[in-house]
Amino acid sequence: MSEVLVRVNQLVKNYNSEAETLHILRGISFETLQGTSAAVTGQSGSGKSTLLNILGGLDRCDSGSVTVGGAEITGLSESSLSAYRRDRVGFIFQFHYLLKDFTALENVMLPAYMAGMKKKDALEKARLLLADVNLEDRLRHFPSQLSGGERQRVAVARALVNDPDLILADEPTGNLDPDNSGVVAELLYASAEKWGKTLIVVTHDEKVAGRAVYRYTLEGGILSSAENI
Repeated sequence: MSEVLVRVNQLVKNYNSEAETLHILRGISFETLQGTSAAVTGQSGSGKSTLLNILGGLDRCDSGSVTVGGAEITGLSESSLSAYRRDRVGFIFQFHYLLKDFTALENVMLPAYMAGMKKKDALEKARLLLADVNLEDRLRHFPSQLSGGERQRVAVARALVNDPDLILADEPTGNLDPDNSGVVAELLYASAEKWGKTLIVVTHDEKVAGRAVYRYTLEGGILSSAENI
């Protein structure tokens, strides 16, 4: 039986302004097993990206806890959160954020090289991951020479290069046409499954959400439903 990798308990997040307090997350709780996938859907502004940012150590909650791999991250210092993001989390965003002056191969290998991996090993790992997303013939191409779907596939490979426990994808197909969306989603889920990674995807695309093992709906800051697909 798989162990729980991510455990969220009574998570609360508010945003305060002079005019009002916005209650973004209202005490949500859930668990995600190691090596499985979960999709979070909900209307724009429902708190999906805020939840993902907290899980990834990019934002802090007001109360509650997030435990990843048995270690609570909510009270970590900024330097410890930086190490957590580097070592344990792979991020994929709606925009690819590839470095325009680096090839696909260099974009994927760079995080591993910066984390201390030998350059030769980082390059070999990057080649392997790019082959997984069917880009072995595009290694030397720059982002400007790649299609939108290809750039997002490079981002998938890059998210895996440091061998993280957790992959967090925020609207990973949001900028793509339906055909490319399907290709990227299939490769994302297949790559996570192949490498035994836990994948949490925030998406408005029902087809992308439908590929996940577990499905959550976030509505008004409350995790209102969850179903096993």
